[in-house]
Amino acid sequence: MSYPMPPQGGYFRPPDHPQATLVMVLGVLGVAFCGLCAPFAWLKGKSTLAEIDASNGTVGGRSQVYAGYIMGIIGTVMLAFALLIGILAAVLILIGASADTSTY
Repeated sequence: MSYPMPPQGGYFRPPDHPQATLVMVLGVLGVAFCGLCAPFAWLKGKSTLAEIDASNGTVGGRSQVYAGYIMGIIGTVMLAFALLIGILAAVLILIGASADTSTY
């Protein structure tokens, strides 16, 4: 005689954090188009990850926020590198412009 199986409980994914999409968009924009968005993705991602971790599983979207957070770090490093090269170029231009090339 076979007995019917009891109904299985389903797994319901917790809702994503309200800022998850914002962090992802800022991270993508910071890496791809506008480097000024990257530090905001980094900072917002850090605080959002802390909120998700503190929720003990009641709030989801951690992977999306983490991806935006990492892209924010990468974009910030790229922005700093670009600023450093720009400052170096400006200094070299000023040095070259002030050099006396006269032969008299």
